[in-house]
Amino acid sequence: MVLFKRKPVKFLPPQQIDDEDVEVWHIPQTGEIFADYDEYLDRMEFYKQPRFNDQITGHSGLTFFEAHESELAGAREVDESFPEALKGPILRRVQFQIVSRLDNLVDSLFDEFKQDYYPGEEVAIITGTGERTHGLVRDKTTFGERLLADGTRTKPSTRYLVDARGSEIELIVTEDSISRDRGAFTKAMLRAFLKKTVMREAWTGAPWLVKQDYAAQYHIDTRIPPHLRYDTKLQERKQLQAQKRSSEINGHAASQPARLPELKPAKTIKPKPPPGKGLKWPAGIVNGTSAEPTIKKEPSPQPPPPPKYPIEDLQLEPNPETNRPAIKFMCKDAPVDECSDDPLGEDVEMKSVGPLLETWDTLNVYCEIFKLDSFTFDDFVEAISMASERTPVQLFDEIHCSVLKILVDSEQDGGRVRIPLPEIEDDDSEDEDGEAEVGDEEEDEEEEEEEPDEKPVKRATRSSLAKQEAERIAAEAAAAEEETMKAEIESKTRAEEMMKEFNWVEHLRQRDFTNGGWERIVVGLLHQLSKGERNQQLYEDLLLRIIPHDTDPTQEAARQKYAELDINTRVQILQILCMLTMETKAVRAFMEDCNETMTKYRKDRVEWQRQRKQTVEDLRQLNEQRKILLPDNTPPEEEPKEPHENGDVSMNGADDTVTEKEGDEEADPSNDEKPHKKRHGRQVVDKRKKREEEEAARKAREKAQKEAAKASHQSKQFTKLLKEIQKKEDLIKKCEDEIATIENDLREADCPRTRVLGRDRFWNRYYWFERNGMPYGGLPTSSTAGAGYANGRLWIQGPDQMEREGYIDVPAHLENEYKAKFKMTIRERKNKEEGGTSMESSQQWGYIADAESLDKLIRWLDPRGFNELRLRKELLLFKDKIAEHMDKRQQYLTNSTEEEARKEDSTLKRSSSRIREKTPEPPSYRCLRWENSMALDELGHLHADPPPPPRLRKQTKKREAMEAPAAAPAQASKKRRR
Repeated sequence: MVLFKRKPVKFLPPQQIDDEDVEVWHIPQTGEIFADYDEYLDRMEFYKQPRFNDQITGHSGLTFFEAHESELAGAREVDESFPEALKGPILRRVQFQIVSRLDNLVDSLFDEFKQDYYPGEEVAIITGTGERTHGLVRDKTTFGERLLADGTRTKPSTRYLVDARGSEIELIVTEDSISRDRGAFTKAMLRAFLKKTVMREAWTGAPWLVKQDYAAQYHIDTRIPPHLRYDTKLQERKQLQAQKRSSEINGHAASQPARLPELKPAKTIKPKPPPGKGLKWPAGIVNGTSAEPTIKKEPSPQPPPPPKYPIEDLQLEPNPETNRPAIKFMCKDAPVDECSDDPLGEDVEMKSVGPLLETWDTLNVYCEIFKLDSFTFDDFVEAISMASERTPVQLFDEIHCSVLKILVDSEQDGGRVRIPLPEIEDDDSEDEDGEAEVGDEEEDEEEEEEEPDEKPVKRATRSSLAKQEAERIAAEAAAAEEETMKAEIESKTRAEEMMKEFNWVEHLRQRDFTNGGWERIVVGLLHQLSKGERNQQLYEDLLLRIIPHDTDPTQEAARQKYAELDINTRVQILQILCMLTMETKAVRAFMEDCNETMTKYRKDRVEWQRQRKQTVEDLRQLNEQRKILLPDNTPPEEEPKEPHENGDVSMNGADDTVTEKEGDEEADPSNDEKPHKKRHGRQVVDKRKKREEEEAARKAREKAQKEAAKASHQSKQFTKLLKEIQKKEDLIKKCEDEIATIENDLREADCPRTRVLGRDRFWNRYYWFERNGMPYGGLPTSSTAGAGYANGRLWIQGPDQMEREGYIDVPAHLENEYKAKFKMTIRERKNKEEGGTSMESSQQWGYIADAESLDKLIRWLDPRGFNELRLRKELLLFKDKIAEHMDKRQQYLTNSTEEEARKEDSTLKRSSSRIREKTPEPPSYRCLRWENSMALDELGHLHADPPPPPRLRKQTKKREAMEAPAAAPAQASKKRRR
């Protein structure tokens, strides 16, 4: 049974359909039938949510159909693996059990049946000779307990009649000599079997019930006993509550626990009323006097529980103190004029910003395939804008040539076309038919023009003049449309004339890109794409801009006109070329290699994380040992030496001093002969003091030596422990560095799609294009790697149409509810909180280019909403990197502007009147510093240049020997002339 939120899915009741010819929709897995298609779609959408669980296997996060299939597969597996002989006894034992938890029920049943065997069950037995064999249980006999003569009782016993396999012998064995094979009956199998066969209603005390089909199969009674029914339990609960209320009313004081007496002032005792039988006082009168009726205060309603965050972003209260920082735009038709401050966007239309970002991202992510050095987005936009016949830009030419090379292999590689192209058909017959139709239309128009002359001239009125004016305007519009169609036909004809004797595929195989070669190849590609069914009008419009009807169909004309195209047309063509490359085998293989590389990186990351975890645990144990050894290895504090310096001596050895004194007197016979007693006493004291000092020094040395030996042993162990701790810390740091490196490699290898950082409350998407697929600052070997950034901006895309209609421009009743709740509509809130720089569609793009605005944006995001919680988390994760690259972009642009200003100043200082008459030097742009070093290193030449001629093979020794005699006399004569 499939579960939804831990409850069985309830199917809809069958609908009553009277008309048998009406169209209905059926769900075979549930048997539900719908007469309304919208109801069918709603039900299917519910079933396709990944929120269902498989009751048997416990798998979650599945759709209903996946859970249904999983449950059927699990049921088949349970039926095949669970012992058939145990199914009936177990189901009879489970029926009407009131154990609440399934785990407890499984434990009790397993303990009861693991040592019990039933007829028809495969078992293993031990024969009288001690051999182990398999057999089939034929019969089972259970003996109850017996009362012995001494008054004791024996335990119940069971004997089994088993048919031994491989022989016709039937053995009678006891429960000590019989067992099941390992894995034949386990708790997991029992749990799965119970989930499949029994059910339980969702109320406290509900019994377990065997499903109807299994109950009929094993002849199990399904009549629920009266005391286990829901209505009986409900009635008992009501009676219990009623008894509890009555006991509280009647014996409330007696039922309360004993309390200490409260220190309150004594109450005045009112006299009892005189007894009177049958006397009833009116309502509101007590003891013959009126009394105020007691008013019961209704309990105040409890406040609603606080919402559990996160919730929908727009359901959070607006914060009037914070607004989103104003965003900037890189286009000439920005929604707000004050915010379009990018000088590169003076010619860019808003619809071209998305293709510019898409093309730049594709060229940088797959730069290894295109063999292109990475380049900044500012240099890319500048190159697309400034490239002209007067100012050739290497970046502009290399992009087109490298992309075209991916579409068709070179002659050396086979010259295979890597993209599907529509076939070009001959249009001669169609042109003749078109000319005939045009001729017939012209004749009809001439006849129509001649007919009005025969009619008499009518009188001119206001209505007739207005009618004539409307006819004239309509005729002019029709003429303009006809001229446009003629121009398109002529342009199409011009492109066909240019391609008549030019096979663009063959020239692309030969890499003929110089002198307008790649421009003409682009025209041929667009011309062939226009023959297909997809985007035919787009290709014809682009051909009309490259080859107008008044242009000669030559290669030089194509080069000149392509150099005059604006940035919007150029980026359209580049977008088409990049989209075509995504269908090639080279890009597909690169994606597959990146996926395999990412898989390897993930495995390596898991290994390093496991090693780090183990090392952290080892370090924790070493630190505990260090804490134990730390007191013994703490450097001792210096003991004060002042008492010794002041002459204090120990009095512990007073008796020894006296003895030593007497011994000294006996040992020194000359003392009696000396007449000066004072001198004799002073010498004795000095000797005694000297001996005491030597003894104290000797004891101190011995004590110091013992302590030094002990400390030396402990200090060696402690030092060794500190070295081990340092090694573990170094290993942890190495693991963390390796994990960080692998994380960065995973980020760079994640190339199939551009990762969005998240969405805000108004469903604007936020992109940081350095997020994945490329190094943060571009390739470190690029010629412009000194810039230190790739894009350097946080881009914001407006909501798409479905999101805008579903979340912002909501229906009137939802808008009124929102306004009643928050005192403003969603549209008013959007205009207020976005700082006047709102975007209304996914075709509109804005950006944030400074770290201060990034901080304001993070503060504006509310982590209590679903969308902004994820967006804020991503922004905080990459905040430092984003801010760093924003600062590097500002520094790069500022330095470039200062260098250009210095060059202009130096040019003006050096200029003279004669120099001014000469042709001015072309301006210096940042994009001119870029050089395709990758192509030079790997190919030996730029993409736009023809490949170098093949090297001559080295001459063989035989050929050198044949040419040597002819060369020798010439050298000799030359020497003789000299």
